[in-house]
Order: sequence, then C-alpha cells, then structure tokens
Amino acid sequence: MADCRDLIKICEGRHIYIQTHNFPDPDAIASAFGLQKLMKHFDIDSTLCYEGRIDKLSTKKMTELFNINIYAYDQIKEKMSEEDYIICVDSQKGGGNITDFIGDEIACIDHHPIYVNTEYKYSDIRFVGSCATIITKYFQELDIPMDKPTASALLYGLKTDTLDFSRGTTIMDIDMFKYLYPRADNDSLKVLEHNNMELSDLKAYGAAIENIKIYGSTGFAFIPFSCPDALIGIISDFMLELNSVDVTVIYSKREDGYKFSIRSESPNVDAGSVINLALNGIGTGGGHPSMAGGLIKSEDVAKLGPYPDTAIIERFTYILGEQNNQ
Repeated sequence: MADCRDLIKICEGRHIYIQTHNFPDPDAIASAFGLQKLMKHFDIDSTLCYEGRIDKLSTKKMTELFNINIYAYDQIKEKMSEEDYIICVDSQKGGGNITDFIGDEIACIDHHPIYVNTEYKYSDIRFVGSCATIITKYFQELDIPMDKPTASALLYGLKTDTLDFSRGTTIMDIDMFKYLYPRADNDSLKVLEHNNMELSDLKAYGAAIENIKIYGSTGFAFIPFSCPDALIGIISDFMLELNSVDVTVIYSKREDGYKFSIRSESPNVDAGSVINLALNGIGTGGGHPSMAGGLIKSEDVAKLGPYPDTAIIERFTYILGEQNNQ
C-alpha cells in the first residue's frame, strides 16, 4: 500500500502542480483541493490545473463556495517548465482524458482501472468509489487538522462520484464519509445540492429522450449539440432508470469531437472495458465497470464513415455482444 509520506518527501522544497482530468468534475476538484491543503500543511505550495472547461453549474458553485483556485492550462503554461513536478489526481497519464502538460508527471492518485502502464515516483491507485476517499484517508492517517471547506468539498466529491453511495461504493468510502461528515458544513452542501439545473440542461435531456434507441437491454442516445461532460454522465444515469435497460451509451457532438458516457448495471458488462474497446483506433476511453467515458476527437470523426450514428452503435453492440457471451 502506498504511503503518502513518501509523496511528501518527493515534493519537499518544490512548488508542484496538481492536475485533474480534463473537464474536471466535483470529485476531481475536491481531491486536488484536499491534496493542496495537505501539502500546504508541510509547507509545500501547489497550483491546481486542468485542461478544458468547468462547465457544470454545481461544479462552478463549488469552486466559488470553498474558494478553490484552479487554473486552465492556458493560464499557467507560460510559467511551467519540463522540470516542474505534476501530480495527476483522479486521472492517469495516457488514460485518454488528461492532456499531457509540459511538466514531469511524477505521481498519480486515482481510483480508475489502469489502461496504460506508467512509471511514477509515487503511485496510489485504489479501486474505491471516489478519489476524494483516498485524499481523506491521507488526512486521517497523518492526523492532520481539516477545515470545513476542505471537508465539505471532499464530502461533496465523494457523494457525487458514488451517486450518493449507490454506485461503486466500498467500505473505505463509508468510513471516510463518517470521518468527513462531522467536519463538514452541511449548510454549504445543501447549497450545492439544490438549484443546479440550467435551461440548457433541460434541452439536453429532451434531445436524448427524442433520440433514444434501444437494442436488447442497451439504450443509446445522441445529443446533437455540445453538452458538458458531467451532464452527459447525468443523462446516462437518468436513462438507466428505464426498466428495460441495464446499459446506457450517451454521446454528444461537440467542437472537440464526440464525447461519450456509458453506464452499466449488468454484471456481465464492464463499462470501462467496453468503451475502451469500442473506441479503439478512433478515440480513447476508460473508467470503472459501472461507469466510464470517452472521446473521439474532431479530427478522427471521419473514421466513422458517412453514417457516424450507425457506426457508433455497431461498434458498441459488437463489443457488448462479446462481453455478454463470455
């Protein structure tokens, strides 16, 4: 088991960058924020960074409410050098959902399966419900005081990534919830959990409902306009409520290509493996057995041929058929 004291020793005397996956969600931001606070306890300064956008209302509210300063790569790349240390949080180098920044990725803290073997100076990859769970464990193991904003952010990240403890939850997640709950500000959490839907969100739901296609027990839905990563995942969860569906594949057409979200409640279907195989050669994808995401970049969309919707469904149904027949 990784010992976070080793990471602290590696980073001593340096300013480090803590990088989340692209288009970070609450778990990614909370984990990066928590790690930043932990490092600060040992007089190690850090900058939180990401590629893409923070485009979900609840995530924006979270950064404002807890005063989390996180910067897009374009804002900081002129300051970075090849010698700067980067810690990948809630992501892994080569994982398909993280841009390769100019610095040196010396560490990885994540809860996703490994798809590309990478050497780090420090690695802590545990298959738990959220990355926030791992960061919270560090605080507990080192007996470091935790302020309310940090505890609240970590608790919110834990709850959102486990879908209120209904998805991928482990005993460790429950234990860390018990640790965080008395330290968090529940009034702040209520603010985050209410009034988070925008008009554009409703339009995305409507488009997905209008375009849904069901093949066996798999539901496919195409959103023909740009949709935030987090919202695509939420709609994928929503479609999973259909009583005839146990796997959902939702994808949105955006400027950067086709963005995918897949959910699985089938014991035979590993969502992360399915999307990784279905997009092999034309895109990237990965994640957990129950939820995963992927991307076909705009320059590779042409590989789908003249009928991209048909090609996407054929690719996924083939891989799903392979897994269901095993």
